[in-house]
Amino acid sequence: AIAAQTRRRTLEDLIANTPADGMVTGLGSINAKQFGPEASRCAVLAYDYTVLAGTQGMRNHHKTDRLLAVAHQLKLPVVLFAEGGGGRPGDTDMPIVAGLNNHTFSQFAALSGKVPVVGIVHGRCFAGNAALLGCADVIIATKGSNIGMSGPAMIEGGGLGTFAPEQIGPSSVQSRNGVIDILVDDEAAAVAAAKQYLSYFQGATTDWQCADPRTLRHVVPENRLRVYDVRAAMRGVADTGSLLELRAGFGAGIVTALARIEGRPVGLMANNPHHLGGAIDVEAADKSARFMQLCNAHGLPIVSLCDTPGFMVGPEIEAQAQVRHVCRMFMVASHLRVPFFAVVLRKGYGLGAQAMTAGGFDAPVFTVAWPTGEFGAMGLEGAVRLGFRKELAAVPEGAERDALFKKLVAQQYANGEAIHMAQTLEIDAVIDPADTRTWLVRGLDSAGRRHEAVSPYVDTW
Repeated sequence: AIAAQTRRRTLEDLIANTPADGMVTGLGSINAKQFGPEASRCAVLAYDYTVLAGTQGMRNHHKTDRLLAVAHQLKLPVVLFAEGGGGRPGDTDMPIVAGLNNHTFSQFAALSGKVPVVGIVHGRCFAGNAALLGCADVIIATKGSNIGMSGPAMIEGGGLGTFAPEQIGPSSVQSRNGVIDILVDDEAAAVAAAKQYLSYFQGATTDWQCADPRTLRHVVPENRLRVYDVRAAMRGVADTGSLLELRAGFGAGIVTALARIEGRPVGLMANNPHHLGGAIDVEAADKSARFMQLCNAHGLPIVSLCDTPGFMVGPEIEAQAQVRHVCRMFMVASHLRVPFFAVVLRKGYGLGAQAMTAGGFDAPVFTVAWPTGEFGAMGLEGAVRLGFRKELAAVPEGAERDALFKKLVAQQYANGEAIHMAQTLEIDAVIDPADTRTWLVRGLDSAGRRHEAVSPYVDTW
């Protein structure tokens, strides 16, 4: 294939300078040695930035549409190398005005929810190329990438100023705002991440290792007011080296990752006490809701590690449409058709804890807690300030009131201890943290796959 420009350029020129019309397409295998020929089938498309800046010409679109049709027909995962400058205005060999009547974008978007779709970008990715990239389940980008719905020419043409390509959607911005799911150093690392990402949807592995499970006993500090690294808990639950975090630069309140437990692929999400004490804000809710959609669409069981004082509150957060954003967690969870397991590491308070447990403590296959678990309809300190306002006001301000406050908080804590929750059947069990992996393996065995495809697509956001 050559660019459709024979009316303005010689055939020799086009053959030499527009090979494949800037689009390389093919079918192949990814991770075949590990998962076999059937599970490893894949379609790959790559824009060639050395050909007319990787722009989308007539035959370029034709080739893309052809391979996407095959991907739909054979139900193949798709990997797209999206570097390029978007639509190409220079093709002359067809009687068109705008060229907006193609199937590329609708066919690419229609793959969502049916097969895993991976977008990889290094360098500049603008306009039409970025529109395809944005439809991918996961975007893997290098630190040298620039992603934008328009390039410099379109911005300048719209009278919005003159900018260098490097000023438009740099990786530092697109990682922080959630556009990029996995940020890597270079293209080799991007390919490695893509292979790892696809592996979770290709099956279980038999060769796995794990850290000493007893280390989980020391993740959560004895002092309930001390913070800790929830990623250490995630690493302890998952097989060694199997954790692949998604959207690490965005929505810091909840950590989302793909992982394996005794070789079985799962989705793993956890509250992060380092951010707002684990309270769930707008970004964390969006991040976790889409993550649950992703797992549900492709049949991955979900494991939730809960430690939250609830949804973030206050006038400032409500100005960010908190009501609509956090309720996405309830909406998505209520439509899950994959097994869901909840482990409460420490705090399990209010609506936020219910959102982390698929809508309520009785919604998961099981909800268990570590001995450090503490529960209530709202945070202990807030409950005391509201529920015992008169008693506190009756005591002189200062040391005496502080002592009463601490005493009342201690009473609330004792009442909401994990063991009391289990005794009243509000959770299923209190477990030794060292037994967490064993519990999850037995749960996965008991629940089976239980997957029915009900979600028509994975939301782009």
